[in-house]
Amino acid sequence: MNHPWLAAPASAVAETARTLLGWEISANGVRVRLTEVEAYAGTGEDPASHAHRGPTPRTTVMFGPAGHAYTYFVFGVHWCLNIVCGAEGEASAVLLRAGEVVDGVDIARKRRGEKVADRDLARGPARLVVALGITASANGTSVLDGTGPLLLTPPTRPVADTAISAGPRVGVAAAHDVPWRFWITGDATVSTYRRHTPRRRTARAAGR
Repeated sequence: MNHPWLAAPASAVAETARTLLGWEISANGVRVRLTEVEAYAGTGEDPASHAHRGPTPRTTVMFGPAGHAYTYFVFGVHWCLNIVCGAEGEASAVLLRAGEVVDGVDIARKRRGEKVADRDLARGPARLVVALGITASANGTSVLDGTGPLLLTPPTRPVADTAISAGPRVGVAAAHDVPWRFWITGDATVSTYRRHTPRRRTARAAGR
């Protein structure tokens, strides 16, 4: 597939993230139109990236090839889903933060809860993964050729540059003011911004 972002270097991850707004990600009977994404570079200049210090068993997939899924567990509770991008050997990825469920709403609601409003079905990275029914088994699989559980397809409604907003990333301890979170302006499914707040260590936890 000759999508231009597949050939973009890791250093262009912010622009790749913007490009992916409006694309649709499908899995297990649910299709989500992406309304919010977040870019992370592994070029040694982004301390918020999992790949900042080089490859590890967990982050090897981030080093390519592009167009594969990178999943990780956060807070011991939630899975998050990223799309790997950049040239092979240069790590970068785009976190899928939120989207609009455009097909399979009833299926998504069964996974998320019967009383969950449509706007909240995939509003946030963990909710998006639950709505899609994705597990750790998606890690490292292609999202473009149909061989994996996920399928990423170009937008049916392209997003104009003038309809995109940018701001600081959510919940990261380092480089949190880098404006690499992108969202469709005014879309109801975009998640709420929360700046990272370091946890205070108690005297006992500090060993005092």
